[in-house]
Amino acid sequence: MLERARQLRTSSTPGERRVWSILRARRLAGLKFRRQHVLGNYIADFVCLPARLVIEVDGDTHGDDEARLRDARRTEDLERSGYRVIRFSEEYVVIDTDGGVYDAIVEALMASALPVNVKARLTRDFFLAPLPDPLP
Repeated sequence: MLERARQLRTSSTPGERRVWSILRARRLAGLKFRRQHVLGNYIADFVCLPARLVIEVDGDTHGDDEARLRDARRTEDLERSGYRVIRFSEEYVVIDTDGGVYDAIVEALMASALPVNVKARLTRDFFLAPLPDPLP
């Protein structure tokens, strides 16, 4: 699983790169996010362990009925483990110009079990501008 996660880190999609530019380097309220992180039997696109938040960017391979069922099972398993899962389509992330992805992530973080002082940083718009590509 760890080797597969490493491979996924080197072959990220444009949508994943865009989300990572928001999350990486503690740019969002100082919170640490991990990319392509192993959680049990799954590899999460992005996870914030203190918030128990998983963020998934679903590309073309998630479009058929079988893939949707797998995603639903995966979400159920992760939620049973105490994580909240939010999903975005690759297309939505790439064309999002109004900050909907950012807003949804902040909303999920505010609903999490993060300490009050961390949530206060989120309400003060503690956010550093996204970093440009390429990924480090």
